[in-house]
Amino acid sequence: MKDKGKQQSNRLTVQQKVSEGVVGIFGKDAQGHDKEVYNTSTIVKAKLEDEFPKLSFRYRSELSKKEINDALQKIDKRLGQTLFVSNARIKPDGGIIEVKDDNDNWRVVLVSEAKYQGKDIENIKDGKLVGKNNDQVLMAAGNAIERAHKNICEIANFMLTETYFPYILFLEGSNFLTHNITIPRPDGTVYSIAYDDGTLNRLDRLTAANYGMPINTNLCENKFVSGNGLNIMLQAASIYTQGDGKHWKEEDMINIMLDVARVSLRMIGKDLFKQLTK
Repeated sequence: MKDKGKQQSNRLTVQQKVSEGVVGIFGKDAQGHDKEVYNTSTIVKAKLEDEFPKLSFRYRSELSKKEINDALQKIDKRLGQTLFVSNARIKPDGGIIEVKDDNDNWRVVLVSEAKYQGKDIENIKDGKLVGKNNDQVLMAAGNAIERAHKNICEIANFMLTETYFPYILFLEGSNFLTHNITIPRPDGTVYSIAYDDGTLNRLDRLTAANYGMPINTNLCENKFVSGNGLNIMLQAASIYTQGDGKHWKEEDMINIMLDVARVSLRMIGKDLFKQLTK
């Protein structure tokens, strides 16, 4: 939301205070988690429209493989040549928010994904044993979250010429702990989960998507590194997790998503100049 008494300047600014709003909290299962991220994205789009009324935003739930290949082809004809399934597409949980630039091109400003994995905390609180014979306290983590890498790679391909990468991955569940936690059982005893237990923690399988940079950090602006005489641009996903296994609050997600979207707008501000000054 724009601050009162301020006129929109001839440069894109991203310092306006955004009002807070809560629609709900994440559910306890992955389906509810995904749905909540979608709901949050629609709220974020509305807030961006309020904050930047001269800009046109759109939301879409999916991106076709053909569009990705077309974008690669524009860079180099050797790229984007392979497509086996004509209607192949990706569908990030929170969808894609884009802005129209001065040349009538839609530019990505935000992509969000939600991954819920690990119900150990809930099971311990309920006194529920797991495993094939229902005799285990903890369930070994699965690998479903690794599918997140596919969408990250596809968006990175689509945005290969951009100097920013607004991909957010929200994690929730006992497989994404960042510190030890103690959980009460129904009988009054407590059970401790070690965050660095290799059978549970899956964060290291996702940090390949941010080059091992810090999590819970806005990495939207691409980093440039030098090696062997080359200047290399890194597209890093911004990975956020509730380190204690709690559920995300929607207002926290909104603030993170707006923060990343504002960086995107700042990075392409020169291509939004005409709209902002007309």
